[in-house]
Amino acid sequence: MLAKIKHAALIGCLFVFLFIVIGGGLHLNPGGAFLAAATGTPLVIHFFNRQWSPSVVEGDPLPSSRSPGFMRNIAEGEARHRSASEIETAVRR
Repeated sequence: MLAKIKHAALIGCLFVFLFIVIGGGLHLNPGGAFLAAATGTPLVIHFFNRQWSPSVVEGDPLPSSRSPGFMRNIAEGEARHRSASEIETAVRR
C-alpha cells in the first residue's frame, strides 16, 4: 500500500515538474502547459521503465512486444512462399 502511495506521489511530482518547466520554458499559456505535462508524464515514465527494465535484452529493440514464437512464425511464412528463381524454373518446364 505504501509503495502505491509513493508511486502516485512520484508521478504527481513529475507532472508538476513538467508543468512548470515546459510551461515556463516554452512560455505556454496554462492550458498548453497542462496539456504538455499531461502528455509528457506518461512518455517520461515509459522511457525510464524501458531504460532500466531488467528484462531488456541487448540487440532487441522491442523485447516486450515479441512473443517467443514470433521469429519462428516469420520463418514458417517465408518458407511457404516460393522464390523468384523457383517460379522461373517452374515456368520454363
